[in-house]
Amino acid sequence: MENETDKFAFEDLKVWQEAVAYNVAILELSEELSQKKRHFRILEQLEASSLSVAQNIAEGKGRRSKKEFIQYCYIARGSLYESVTILVSLHKAHMISASTLSERKTQSIRIAKMINALINSLNA
Repeated sequence: MENETDKFAFEDLKVWQEAVAYNVAILELSEELSQKKRHFRILEQLEASSLSVAQNIAEGKGRRSKKEFIQYCYIARGSLYESVTILVSLHKAHMISASTLSERKTQSIRIAKMINALINSLNA
């Protein structure tokens, strides 16, 4: 049974929790799309970039210095932007609806703001 001491420090970060939720939403979307379309490479890239957000936050939290953590936060933010770009492209190709794009963009904007706030707090 897992207790409070059986977790990593990054698991307490709200931004990491939001990034994991974002990735889950993307995985669900990708699963739905993969049954309809044959653009597997772009879906793989979408899955990878969305997962990379949480992965880089976790990896950065495990580094020795604030400077390294900040660098990983920048990488996480870049991966977030990459995934949004793919979502926009999927919408323009009529593969996802405007409402789906809007939902994921709203979620990604919230995460981007959280990453920016984390970077600012680490720079303080």
